[in-house]
Amino acid sequence: RKKVSSTSFLNKFLLTVQGEDNKTMESVMQIFTKLHQLELADVSNHITEQNYISLEQFEAYLLSRDNDIFNPRREQVCKSSEMTKPLSEYWINSSHNTYLTGDQLTSKSSVEMYTKALYRGCRCLELDVWDGARDEFGNPMPVVYHGRTLTSKIMFEDIIKSFDVFLMLNPKTYPIILSLENHCSIPFQQAMATQMKSILGRHLYVPDESSLRGSLPSPAQLRGKVVLKGRRPPTGAIDDYDTDDDAADDDLTEMQSVRTEKTSVTGNTKKSQTSVKIAPELAKLTLFHGTKFKSWGESGQALTHHMHSFSESRVRSFCKHNQSQSWIQYNQTHISRTFPSGNRTNSSNYSPILAWATGCQMVALNLQTPDEMVRMNYGRFRENGEQGYVQKPSTLMMKGVTEPRTTHIEVKILSGSCIPKPKGVSDGECINPYVSISLFDCSDGREVTSTQVTNTVFNNGFSPIWKFEDSFHFDVKNACVAVMQFTVMDKNSTPTKTDEFIASASIPIACMRQGIRSVQLSDAHNTRSGAFDFASLLVLVKFQHCQAEI
Repeated sequence: RKKVSSTSFLNKFLLTVQGEDNKTMESVMQIFTKLHQLELADVSNHITEQNYISLEQFEAYLLSRDNDIFNPRREQVCKSSEMTKPLSEYWINSSHNTYLTGDQLTSKSSVEMYTKALYRGCRCLELDVWDGARDEFGNPMPVVYHGRTLTSKIMFEDIIKSFDVFLMLNPKTYPIILSLENHCSIPFQQAMATQMKSILGRHLYVPDESSLRGSLPSPAQLRGKVVLKGRRPPTGAIDDYDTDDDAADDDLTEMQSVRTEKTSVTGNTKKSQTSVKIAPELAKLTLFHGTKFKSWGESGQALTHHMHSFSESRVRSFCKHNQSQSWIQYNQTHISRTFPSGNRTNSSNYSPILAWATGCQMVALNLQTPDEMVRMNYGRFRENGEQGYVQKPSTLMMKGVTEPRTTHIEVKILSGSCIPKPKGVSDGECINPYVSISLFDCSDGREVTSTQVTNTVFNNGFSPIWKFEDSFHFDVKNACVAVMQFTVMDKNSTPTKTDEFIASASIPIACMRQGIRSVQLSDAHNTRSGAFDFASLLVLVKFQHCQAEI
């Protein structure tokens, strides 16, 4: 057969193989019209009939974005009416130590990292603010850096200016949340407040007392605003706020702006804490007030703008000790932020799956490190047009215990197209590509990761074909949270050398489509341009035993 009719395309392909029940003959004709407008290299089988397409045109459709494995309806930007729920009902794309360009101890700090994070959809950014010098007029100049390390310092004021520029160019941005790790003395806190008010102006959200009662505001209400997360204690009160100070050796949350004094008492070492007051000028600008965790019962009764921060080890500990359900209930009305262990001095990352599964909104990662966890995060927030806010699934918003949605997935890797060399370089030997398929999932309060690998195709990156008979099976325990990652690697011909990363794509199971699908590949930084413009895989996906969405 050298051509495909519109009837066969609809009935035998779209409805049967692809499972696209919403497609009609009108949809098919729109696809055919677009395909007839393509300029294909092989014109020997040119089809002029509008109700038919050639095999070359059919192949072009298979590899196109129209046939993407990521459901286009989930990728579209949500209407404003769908963004009117309280902030606690959304996953929020979040960054840890956003200012760093590399490791946690010696790397440079850069204002540019905030701009990069914003344009990649990150909407919760962290600033570690410390006392700096004073200018020629004696005015305090707060600085941002990773305290007590060799990382370089940048001006707090310059970072705030970058937010103002971004909002002027992108006025419809959903709220940008600044997670302030405030280590400043009172004069420098007052300077922070003054700089934010003068630079951001109307872009700065200043909550009044009435807005602090009841439900949290929605992303739609805060559109185009900068929102502060920090400390808002009662006027004049001594603050014992628990911060996510990642320098803690025990990987537990440390006190923020607290000096730990070691004093010897009868021969024993004892810790005493000295808390610092918060400048009222800064406190009144703050919406989210971080508090120490004591119990879920007590936390659930607190005002909704009170929130908690937890290290990655606390996430695993809560889930291990059967506190997941209590945490899910808390996160239905309040905010939780999680962050990497202080032991990750190389800026590596933890898996965000468990935190997402317990409804944590701000799951902060070291976005400067392009590892598989950050790529998983890119996949999660590809939904809703990379706006940085994704509504949590209904299973995380229901009262009482709900069973996660489960399914079984069969995947076949069929072929690849235009796969570049590692890092997109133009010279060097032909690549030896293979595909690693990983499922990041969770079950019974623990992370579950399973990885399977195809055979290697040698010396062919242009159009590699893998073994059709190889099927990869995955049992998904929590389909609303799980993410599947397709990673293309270059097999090194020298056994002593490691294989090189080429490209990948991360697809939340809830956003995945069945059938013969195209997987659009991106580089390590989630960029699809240059040598990666047309890089893709062709896969076959089958779902079985799928429990209906609650």
